[in-house]
Amino acid sequence: MDRPLPTRRGTNLPRMGDFNESVVLDAIRRVPEGLSRVELVEVTGLSAQTVSNICRRLLNTGLAREAGTKSTGSGKPRRLLRVNADARYAVGVHLDPAVVTLVVLDLLGRVVAHSERPTPEAADPDHTLVEMSQSINALIGDSAVPRDHILGLGIAAPGPVDLASGLVIAPPELAGWGRVPLRDYLNETTGLPVLLDKDVIAAAVAERWAGAAANTGNFLFFYLGTGSGMGVVVDDVVLRGFSGNAGEVGGLYAACTTNALVAEAIELGVLGPEFKPAGPRDAEQSLRQLCRHAAAGNVTAGEIIDRWAVRVGRGVSAAATLVDSEMIVFGGPIWPQLADRFMAIIPGIVESSPYVEKIHPTVVTTTQLGIDVGAIGAACLVLDQILSVQPQSLLLG
Repeated sequence: MDRPLPTRRGTNLPRMGDFNESVVLDAIRRVPEGLSRVELVEVTGLSAQTVSNICRRLLNTGLAREAGTKSTGSGKPRRLLRVNADARYAVGVHLDPAVVTLVVLDLLGRVVAHSERPTPEAADPDHTLVEMSQSINALIGDSAVPRDHILGLGIAAPGPVDLASGLVIAPPELAGWGRVPLRDYLNETTGLPVLLDKDVIAAAVAERWAGAAANTGNFLFFYLGTGSGMGVVVDDVVLRGFSGNAGEVGGLYAACTTNALVAEAIELGVLGPEFKPAGPRDAEQSLRQLCRHAAAGNVTAGEIIDRWAVRVGRGVSAAATLVDSEMIVFGGPIWPQLADRFMAIIPGIVESSPYVEKIHPTVVTTTQLGIDVGAIGAACLVLDQILSVQPQSLLLG
């Protein structure tokens, strides 16, 4: 049966105040030294009275603070506003098949607390959920962040996920995870509002909020972990797709998983049979050994990684053309092992690709957020939802 298409019906005026407040806060956040009210009028297009009222509210709620003055050469110096980073916080959890990583972020996306622990290898999601809940509560306690200053908890999980019901649905590398109510369980046991999203989408949100792509609204994030994934941002909107599972490129990159790379290395004799992984953590350790062989000059080991880089390079080139991206960002738990060889190959493939649009350059770069980009992205889901500009909030339901 055909589904009716959503209809844009105009501006939701009762919510315009919230939208404009987000516009102003987002503008301030993007300029670390701060902005004056006059500058905010210029960059937002809002009236001076609207900006003045919003700035007063931001100061009253503590989300912004005054931070000195700026001389313009004539007239009275202008008072600057900055985001008050300590006013609120967000917690993020990245459930990776190999490791569970947790962070607490301030309003500027800076990590103020961090912990991690191996993901239980037994096919027992209940045990994993209990451990995650305990770790979240322990991290908040250790961070000394007031609990009433925490906006919420974000979870980045391997797909597929059901965003509407908060379920993680049978991720390929998490044995025994059928339809696990991850969001609702953690909401109940931590008492925090909880957002669930795919890990690669969360990572893209992190790059947009506090990473390499903070100054562009059109980029791809290619995630390299136990599996591969791709987050897409177009016109400053993270594309999630019909079911929220956009970016599942595992089928397109069947030979681009940690297990596939290790299997090829064993088949070609670079690694011995003892390196055959029994689980995701073993696979990462075996990959590290393969990378060590490549770094030591083993030609076959290097060729295995380089072939992977070529496949990924061709794929991201085509994807960048499809959505007209100006930047491609790479990251994820295993990216540090691969970065040198990948970055020696992929930028050239992108630059010479017949697919990539020649009207503008397409920058290929590395995440600025390290291997914790998934957990940082999970917390950024909360910051982004509550504090960033959300154009869809202007649409009538």
